[in-house]
Amino acid sequence: MPDADLDTVARWLRDASYVTALTGAGISTESGIPDFRGPQGVWTKNPAAEKTATLEYYLSDPEIRRQAWQNRIGSGMFTAEPNDAHRALVDLERKDALHTLVTQNVDGLHHAAGQSPGIVIEIHGNVREVKCMDCGRRGPMHETLERVRAGEGDPPCAFCGGILKSATISFGENLVADDLVRSQIAAGRADVFLAIGTSLAVYPAAGLPEIAVRNGARLVILNAEETPFDPVAAVVVRERLGDVLPKLAALV
Repeated sequence: MPDADLDTVARWLRDASYVTALTGAGISTESGIPDFRGPQGVWTKNPAAEKTATLEYYLSDPEIRRQAWQNRIGSGMFTAEPNDAHRALVDLERKDALHTLVTQNVDGLHHAAGQSPGIVIEIHGNVREVKCMDCGRRGPMHETLERVRAGEGDPPCAFCGGILKSATISFGENLVADDLVRSQIAAGRADVFLAIGTSLAVYPAAGLPEIAVRNGARLVILNAEETPFDPVAAVVVRERLGDVLPKLAALV
């Protein structure tokens, strides 16, 4: 992106009374976590893997649950560290240039980077906890992963014997209503809406920039691939997020 454009976006952020960001898998790829839908995405290369994230299949097929637990054991999400893009968003918050951060990611890296928990909305849940699909109890993910490592292929809930799942939102599962409402309100309030590392293809999260633009916000898209919202964006950035976001934050 030309420096003039970066200066312009920085000025918008400085002048804005409310800034909302939406982040997707693209911000975490530089931390070693593969995305799902990109050219080298997990589901692009192995479409069958999407079944482990689909509630209907997960609840009905013990073999898919066993595969999901093995995937969790091998997931880099539990060892990944925040990258420069995550830290730049923390910098923007400290400069009062970021007020709500909605993330489609479940990896917890925004929290790990030091983002204030009060401004982060994990609209697709998180992998730090497990939840029972029968009694609703929650607990630390690491305790259940230890049970899997000890030989339990499909560990049941210790309280009711029900099916355990990560506390993420699977396909076919409703979002937490309060999280969706908070996200929509933040999108509607925004003077500037940053769409960062997201394909803007998964609804209802992908509807947030639409709300923002409809209410007069400037939409800034930072993503490696084209998105459906590029034509209505004020600025589109294709640069590596770990390079461009720190530059932007330094200018604010």
